[in-house]
Amino acid sequence: MKGLNDLTNSRIAAVDVGNDSIKAIFGKLDSELNIPNVIARDVEDRPVIGIEELDSKNPLEGIHIRVHSPALKENNAIYRVGHLATKSDNATELDPGSSKSEEDQTLVMLFSALALDAVQKDGSTGFKKSGNVIDANYTLGTGLPLREVKEGKDAGYRSKLLGSVHQVEFLVTPKYQGQKVNIKFDEIKVYPEGFAAYINLVMDNNLNIINKDLIDKRILIQDIGGLSTDIAVIKNRNVDDDKAQGFNLGVSEALESIREEIRSKHGVELDSRRDVVEIITKKNDRNHIMVKGSRTSVHDITDRILLDLAKKQYRLLRNVWQKNSQTEICYFVGGGSIVLKDYLKTLNNNLDGYNIDFFEDEKESIWMMANAYYKLISDFSRRTNKDKADQDKKPVKAN
Repeated sequence: MKGLNDLTNSRIAAVDVGNDSIKAIFGKLDSELNIPNVIARDVEDRPVIGIEELDSKNPLEGIHIRVHSPALKENNAIYRVGHLATKSDNATELDPGSSKSEEDQTLVMLFSALALDAVQKDGSTGFKKSGNVIDANYTLGTGLPLREVKEGKDAGYRSKLLGSVHQVEFLVTPKYQGQKVNIKFDEIKVYPEGFAAYINLVMDNNLNIINKDLIDKRILIQDIGGLSTDIAVIKNRNVDDDKAQGFNLGVSEALESIREEIRSKHGVELDSRRDVVEIITKKNDRNHIMVKGSRTSVHDITDRILLDLAKKQYRLLRNVWQKNSQTEICYFVGGGSIVLKDYLKTLNNNLDGYNIDFFEDEKESIWMMANAYYKLISDFSRRTNKDKADQDKKPVKAN
């Protein structure tokens, strides 16, 4: 029988269920997934045009699943997930004010990513398979917003997942139709998101310090997400839990407003918030859309709404900095900081002139949480297996 701490047969999963999309890293960095955080309730037999071509399509474009788990409020429901869901009239994205740890949507996205990894890596993961059922064991590193961790919601989230079997059944999904994955967790670590950002800034994958300049500085990390903003206060190499703050202010509402205004002014229907992000961050033709085949600027809409949000974010920075006056630098991270970067820089130049910095590498900023969870959970797994190996080496004393 496998000992509780024997995580050697357990596959590492580092999963950031972001409000815009889920980012996940698996195994020995051998697989990663990025799926829009959008789901839509659906029926078992979704119509597919050209069913014989189903298996030549990309599974990520057609995730259609039934999810069975005691952790869900709505058990055995059928969903379209990710890109497929964005095309549905009843698609849902996480709402402002909601708690990530208490939403079925968070779990549906988490289970989807793990199940996709299990079937994708079929055979190479060491998971048992009998017929069309895969038994998958994971050691999971994930996180929750600071506000939820401070409210103690991480313990409930963790216990909801541990000790149960969660099943994902692929329905009309390219390549994986008819496959079932039983997911079990050997261990779960839930980290506060602000702390994770700090780990990623100063340490490599083996938790060696790579940024000596930062290690003993007093730092703020302002993580702007879809639904919330966390400001972590770092001093003496630790997050100051009392000073750290979480706010119900993200970019989702602004993106929704832009989407709504484009619809009412130009008659153009955008599928999801992600389409709005694409318009305001793309390299060429930024802030332009096609209206009846003509290239049309939406600069007036995006500028007004995003500047207003940037002012609110700047106010948060100012308030936290005033309470932590010896701060040396603030790093802006997360998908929201990419959207607001130019506005925040302009405000800062015109107003207080704080020492602020952004990640110029957009991929690094977006994957920061997943990378940090990967570093932390890999280190935990290594140490646990080493302790187990050391225990096994100890000679048994004769009576």
